Amino acid sequence: MVQAVQGAGVVVTGAGGGIGAALARRFAAEGARVVVNDLDAARAEAVAEEIGGIALPGDASTIITDARDALGGTVDVYCANAGVASGGSEASGEDVWARAWDVNVMAHVRAAEALLPAWLERGSGRFVATVSAAGLLTMIGAAPYSVTKHGAYAFAEWLSLTYRHRGIKVHAICPQGVRTDMLAATGSAGDLVLQPTAIEAEDVADALFKGIEEDRFLILPHPEVAGFYEARAADPDRWLTNMNRIQQRWEETR
Repeated sequence: MVQAVQGAGVVVTGAGGGIGAALARRFAAEGARVVVNDLDAARAEAVAEEIGGIALPGDASTIITDARDALGGTVDVYCANAGVASGGSEASGEDVWARAWDVNVMAHVRAAEALLPAWLERGSGRFVATVSAAGLLTMIGAAPYSVTKHGAYAFAEWLSLTYRHRGIKVHAICPQGVRTDMLAATGSAGDLVLQPTAIEAEDVADALFKGIEEDRFLILPHPEVAGFYEARAADPDRWLTNMNRIQQRWEETR
């Protein structure tokens, strides 16, 4: 077991299924006390019952007070996992862009604002952001998702560099395809780019716990993403040209 999470009070948002449920199960298996949050009350309750956790349905950005009360006054680990996979382009509409920003970025900001005063006062706390490889790279056919996941990664990075000397641990999980309902909803773009190397949600949880043990910020369940990220930084034009080829292949299949 990972000593850092034994007995910890943990909140996992978007935990009714997929990566969130896998994280909730793993934290519980490691001896943590887990609050399972999801907009879908039935799904949250099912996972909570399975793991001996506490179901707390509702908007992820408004549950901190209730979660703290449910855990006896302290949230030790917060997993900002809830997200929306908004496909589309610059023409997706203001409502689509606004929802992507609200769920994928601002929910993280609101949670940090609520958690940090107590964490900084006691000198410890752990913030886990489920981002995406799209936050390091990009994803064809999904402008709102790609842009806001870049924002989620940037916010996690900012939290880490700002507060790590004050005992705050931050982890940014950046997988490629994971076999969840969200991947299924990506359609033909996901079939082309993500499905061939897709992993299970449990693999993401394994990667996070290895990262916790090694005290690493960036969690890459697909290790090859590190090479892609390096290539993007070293030669952006070559990388964009290669990505554009994938874009063209996708357009040919539509």
